[in-house]
Amino acid sequence: MKTSLSIYFAILFLVSCKTNVEPNRQPKFEHNITEGPTPWTSDNFELEETDFTFGIISDLNGGEREGVYSTAVAQLNRLDPTFVLSVGDLIDGGTEDTLQLAKEWDSFDQRTVKLNMPFFYLGGNHDLTNPIMRKFWKDRLGPRYYHFVYENVLFLMMDSEDYEEERMLQIYKARAEAIKVLDGEVEGKFEDTEYFHMQERRLGGMSSDQLNYFKTVLQQYPNVRWTFVLMHKPLWMREDDKGLGALETALADRPYTVINGHFHSFSYRERYGRNYTILGTTGGSQNPADSLSFDHITLVRMDKEPVITHLKMAGILDEMGKTP
Repeated sequence: MKTSLSIYFAILFLVSCKTNVEPNRQPKFEHNITEGPTPWTSDNFELEETDFTFGIISDLNGGEREGVYSTAVAQLNRLDPTFVLSVGDLIDGGTEDTLQLAKEWDSFDQRTVKLNMPFFYLGGNHDLTNPIMRKFWKDRLGPRYYHFVYENVLFLMMDSEDYEEERMLQIYKARAEAIKVLDGEVEGKFEDTEYFHMQERRLGGMSSDQLNYFKTVLQQYPNVRWTFVLMHKPLWMREDDKGLGALETALADRPYTVINGHFHSFSYRERYGRNYTILGTTGGSQNPADSLSFDHITLVRMDKEPVITHLKMAGILDEMGKTP
């Protein structure tokens, strides 16, 4: 009997060490959206450890290559993060045709719903190209920018296409003319178009309303373990009042990490002593001459500080050594 009890307690100890879970403990998930749709698929999280891992996907569009994102979904299910974030360009977009928009979002959602964990939406220039698309997003997904807190880690989900409507229409019109040049419908060079020289094309922009929203959020959560700032275009490269500078000042007294997409080419740098990463692609168009233009998914294990791992999709294989 004594031997059996010893074995029982030894097993109980090993199990408790492996799971590292407090009895009856529930994940801590907070947000401020009280009505209407929400820009995530679920708030049902599986809690296995006191630390947690989340995944990030990058650009699907700007010339989506068929099958890549569906493969990423299957790979993420095998890796089993707690939830998955995005950095935008989820549909081809760029249209005012709401039937076409519904078709494209339905296509994306039909693939995304196969994830075994919650997915958080974030818009890029392909998702929020014009005022009609902005309204479509609001009606279907809710806020274009928002925050949430999970296990005392703060996530700022930003809209880098946050322009006044008049400016958005100017950008949209210039983009349409530039596409005609690229398609050969109009003579000229893309580099000579008005759109090419707009800094919004590369760097995006945000309103004072969005800035004030996130400043308030930071005041509300001064003592979180870490803050992640996600956006599509690199607002931090824009140096005027439409860029990230004022928010970086508000972030200066806390540990944070900035992650964006848009360039379809991976890069990393330190800025103000913090990590700033531009992700590659998860199905979007690639430049064959660019060795840093590759498909990958990102895993972030959040313990005392984040451990970030970028996994090239070509190397994530199933038990048979095949891409799932």
